[in-house]
Amino acid sequence: MKILRYTAALIALALPVHAATDIQEVTSPGGITAWLVEDHNIPFTALELRFRGGTALDPDGQRGAVNLMTATLEEGAGDLDAQGFAQARDALAARFGFDSHADAISVSAQMLTENRDQAVDLLRSALVDPTFEAGAVNRVRGQVLSNLASSAQDPESIAALAFQHDAYGDHPYGTDSSGTMDSVKALTPEQLAAVHKSAMARNNVHVAAAGDITPEQLGGLLDRLLGDLPATAKPQPAAAPWQATGGTNVIDFPTPQAVVEFGQPGLDVQDPDFMAAFVANEILGGGRFTARLMDELRSKRGLTYGAYSQLATMDLGDFVAGHFASDNDKAAEAVSLVREEWEKIAKDGVTQPELDAAKTYLTGAYPLRFAGNGPIASILVGMQMQGFPIDYPKNRNALIEALTLDEVNRVAAELYDPAKLHFVVVGRPTGLDAH
Repeated sequence: MKILRYTAALIALALPVHAATDIQEVTSPGGITAWLVEDHNIPFTALELRFRGGTALDPDGQRGAVNLMTATLEEGAGDLDAQGFAQARDALAARFGFDSHADAISVSAQMLTENRDQAVDLLRSALVDPTFEAGAVNRVRGQVLSNLASSAQDPESIAALAFQHDAYGDHPYGTDSSGTMDSVKALTPEQLAAVHKSAMARNNVHVAAAGDITPEQLGGLLDRLLGDLPATAKPQPAAAPWQATGGTNVIDFPTPQAVVEFGQPGLDVQDPDFMAAFVANEILGGGRFTARLMDELRSKRGLTYGAYSQLATMDLGDFVAGHFASDNDKAAEAVSLVREEWEKIAKDGVTQPELDAAKTYLTGAYPLRFAGNGPIASILVGMQMQGFPIDYPKNRNALIEALTLDEVNRVAAELYDPAKLHFVVVGRPTGLDAH
């Protein structure tokens, strides 16, 4: 099962200042644009593509089509079957990755400079000329069906999907992007070929590269790789209005620990107040042990191994998302404490010492995990998807440092609304009823 993916903005916001400071915008002769960080120290290039729309572009009645299509791209392309494609890729020491998300289809490629031309030709065949051979489709379909069956017995997956549906109803954001058992069984190779043409086009692709490649070389590569794709993709669906009401949805499931998802409407990543909200959330529900949710639920009371919240930013809807798991006899207390912390930050805001500590952490005092051409390319394409300017890495820390206590507290008071806070609890919690 695939739940909503909404970490792109957080990754971009965590980009280290020293990384990717020399980002070049490259436009191919055919008009395809990419961001590039050159690094000729190692004969290796990482390439990241994002086709906007993702699983939200599933046709009516064909839920799971984009997911199955994406998973089948390298299972036969051009004149190669699945085994031949894998052998050709391995012979080039190249790595390809294909995945689908609620807002995008992602394609990752890593290749040695000496084999770059051949690797690009092979990747092009998967992007432009996949075969969707019936045997390969059925094999991948079996894997998807197996995952769906497993997720139906997994409390984490049940909670995530129930929260999505409470929040977004029948909008694509509110349903499993992998599809249902029935919808996946009904998909045909012809339908996958059709959705491939409607979901992957030149007008909805974002590209980033990092490594041993010049702007001129990248420009030619882009046209070879993407020039034969359709010109335009299917438009995205309408925005997803938030539908969940404040309260608790308890789903009975035989598990010793209750899994809890919670959230409320959020803030667009391009909202002028987003950075202040980002810092406020770091204080409330970030990964540090000093964050309020972690401190109150784990450190002080031992109710959970971890409690977190984050700003979930997506193309068609934004929300504040949170998660924790707790023993069934402790879940009600943990839910109550989350509500209390939500009310406290809305009413009283944060303190100056908390703000100072969060600024230090977010501007580079914690170990950053972004190193190497692959992560940098992924971060750059995420920045494009979120609408950040190309000079964002140089200015990001200054934006955080400029925030005042009054500004952060004003935004916290406007954002956090206990009356809208919605919980989904999967388990058999004592003393906690649906309402």
